Amino acid sequence: MVGINGGELVVLLVLAFLLIGPERLPELAQQLGRLTRELKKLATGAKEKVKEELGPDVGDLSVFDPRQYDPRRIVREALMDDDEPQPARPPAARRRPPPRTSPAPRAAASATGAGPVAAAAPG
Repeated sequence: MVGINGGELVVLLVLAFLLIGPERLPELAQQLGRLTRELKKLATGAKEKVKEELGPDVGDLSVFDPRQYDPRRIVREALMDDDEPQPARPPAARRRPPPRTSPAPRAAASATGAGPVAAAAPG
């Protein structure tokens, strides 16, 4: 429980008897008993509150136990499930993107704000 064996418990009781004295020992034992009961009530209340807050989904935590997962069994079941024939799908038709066209030179010039280029006369 706490890691105290029988011999250690006897030594602790003798020390308590010598240090506290026979007059106060029964009173302190009663207080210790009350304290233990209160702590047990608090622990039980906290446990119930956690169960209530988390809901019924957390009740069965054995579902999350990693020891139940055997990789050989999982692979075997996956292979057995694949025995069912899958319906054949026709290959998807490839869509061609629309052809790229470059804008006309005048439209490009007007879009950039440039005017028509005139040929320079030699001279």
